[in-house]
Amino acid sequence: MPDTHLPPEAPQLPSFGEALRVWARIGLLSFGGPASQIALMQREVVDQRRWVSDARFLHALNFCMLLPGPEAMQLATYLGWLMHGVKGGVAAGLLFILPGACVILALSFIYAWAGEVPLVAGLFFGLKCAVLVVVLEALLKVARRALHGAVPWAVAAAAFTALFVFGVPFPVVVLLAAGVGAALPQAFAAGGHGGGRGVAHSALDAALAADPGRIGMMAAAARRAGLVCLAFWVWPVALLWVQGGVFADIAGFFSVMAVVTFGGAYAVLAYVAQQAVENYAWLTASDMLVGLGLAETTPGPLILVLQFVGFLAGFQAGGALWAVLGAALTLYVTFLPCFAWIFLGAPYVERLHDQPRLKGALAGVTAAVVGVIANLALWFALRVIFARMEPGPFALSLPDPASVQPLALVLVVVSGVALFLLKLGLVPTLAVSAGLGLVLSLVVGV
Repeated sequence: MPDTHLPPEAPQLPSFGEALRVWARIGLLSFGGPASQIALMQREVVDQRRWVSDARFLHALNFCMLLPGPEAMQLATYLGWLMHGVKGGVAAGLLFILPGACVILALSFIYAWAGEVPLVAGLFFGLKCAVLVVVLEALLKVARRALHGAVPWAVAAAAFTALFVFGVPFPVVVLLAAGVGAALPQAFAAGGHGGGRGVAHSALDAALAADPGRIGMMAAAARRAGLVCLAFWVWPVALLWVQGGVFADIAGFFSVMAVVTFGGAYAVLAYVAQQAVENYAWLTASDMLVGLGLAETTPGPLILVLQFVGFLAGFQAGGALWAVLGAALTLYVTFLPCFAWIFLGAPYVERLHDQPRLKGALAGVTAAVVGVIANLALWFALRVIFARMEPGPFALSLPDPASVQPLALVLVVVSGVALFLLKLGLVPTLAVSAGLGLVLSLVVGV
């Protein structure tokens, strides 16, 4: 029976074509990393169009934060599935990825062929200095949303210490944080992404009230789609693994990453930066920062930096064609599991929408992610500001004070002023820092 308490002015779910146009718009405008992308989605589908309620949006977001991979792309897939089933989830996810992937491919070619040219090197030097400030801004935004009360702050601090000082694997950290949240759900009740604005009656609320069995009917198709995604992910990786070579390494490495890197894009970057730079030597820490800067300046998920890593791995092994294949393979094994996690997990999570302990567990993970972002920010900062790192106690890497790079410090400060004090915004800040890097390359060299 329809819920007679819903007002007649409750909006209707959009047609598939209308939703496609909005997902394409989000994909083209999703600059600035997961924090701004999540805010953009909330404005588009919650605040402006009232397709999804604020409560259901936040519930989906916290589940996506618990999954391995990029939370913003997975959130788009989840919301697309809620509105139009499997085809809606696939469309929303792909449209979130493709615009940025095309741009990153073009920029990767430019960097691979001209990155060592002084002018281009200067641009990228300025870009990576500004990225440090962007990551700091993301840290502050997530902390304001997630940390309300002593327990969430303690979880965030413990996560940072475990990761940065002791090198504890992130899956261990995330499971402990989820356990704390499940045991103390009331301590996290004020946390989460966003405030308590709440859209009382959304199109999805109206649809579910009119058809309470809607989620159950969508669940079987979602499970089939999830299993298909897993099958099409695993068998090519297995075939490449038998053959060996750089493509086997790319497929194997990023497939493992898709399973073990929890906590969203920033957690993925911390893992990749450590493994791809230190173990595989596909690129340098400086290259990794450039890739992050490219991903920050283009639309789409920040995890598209992995495409840049796969491109350079292929380029190093066999030139341009191998670079394109490496980038495509990286995208394939990175994002196909993300669709699987959503299609397999979302139907069950929707059934547990009002369970306090599940909400507490998801909020505990979100608090731990603050520590992950802090770990990433400090890891990158040390490698931009200092030219040399030395082994320290436990899992620490300590900078050599004599290797400080004054020009990098100057550009980081300028970027901070532009972003935090002058409020220039993401793209103007990156442009200013890149321009100064270009000038410095002409005047003194960088």
